[in-house]
Amino acid sequence: MIPRRQVAGSGVATLRTYLAEIGRIPLLSPAEERSLAKEYRENGDSRAAHKLVSANLRFVVKVAYGYRFSGLKVADLIQEGNLGLMRSLERFDPDRDVRLISYAVWWIRAYIQAYILRSWSVVKLGTTQAQRKLFFSFARTWRELQRQGGTHGQNPAADVSAGVAHRLNVRPADVSEMRSRIEGRDVSLDEPVGESDSTRIDFLASAAPSQDDALSDAEELAIIAGRVQRALGTLDARERYIVQMRLMSDEPMTLKALGDHFGFTRERTRQLEARAAAKLRLVLGNEPSAESPGHPIRQAG
Repeated sequence: MIPRRQVAGSGVATLRTYLAEIGRIPLLSPAEERSLAKEYRENGDSRAAHKLVSANLRFVVKVAYGYRFSGLKVADLIQEGNLGLMRSLERFDPDRDVRLISYAVWWIRAYIQAYILRSWSVVKLGTTQAQRKLFFSFARTWRELQRQGGTHGQNPAADVSAGVAHRLNVRPADVSEMRSRIEGRDVSLDEPVGESDSTRIDFLASAAPSQDDALSDAEELAIIAGRVQRALGTLDARERYIVQMRLMSDEPMTLKALGDHFGFTRERTRQLEARAAAKLRLVLGNEPSAESPGHPIRQAG
């Protein structure tokens, strides 16, 4: 069902050759189109489908040229529109008094628009109906309002944005956001800056802490860890195990589970935990590091 000649390249010469080829394909009369469509629907005749698609390829080109503003290659837009045309044939009802292209144009536009949205930015765009409507109508509506002289206020851009929002029935905030996303196309961080060997990523600030801060944090953690280990050394084996399992574990054990481990009650485990925490606070004293939020000894209190 796919036409013999697809838009295989992106060059002007290739596109011109393609347009010349499809221009030589004869159009179908309503009766011929209806007969071929019935043959395809009832018998799955691929030759009938090929004739129907081929005879309407020139209309796909006309629709695709309406989306040249996207900056994408026209050949790619035509290719996507061809897919929409072929998809429409699968659902076309020849018994209705409608020509194939009148029905297919909605599929052609849908495929082209979906391709533009996918290709425009790595950030997902046009996720709602209002956003898609705004994306594809923004540039045309903006130019129309500017030609009509809708920029007489102190802030011409704001006047036109308000006009676009009113005409397309969307929020002014949506217009401002869409304008910034349309005008601010994606750039590669590996793209060279000027004539130097530097790239954009070389000028991107790192979110990681500085070397001085990292060293300071590491030294502080080492001091705290040493104090905690010395404090744990003052506990007996049961108390140390309870502290480690209850206060220093990522997945703390319950008092009942610890009681089952040692063979005594939950209340007895709670008493041992409280006694161990009191010993640790006594050993560590009022050191600032022991009072920091999240410290295991502070949690014990």
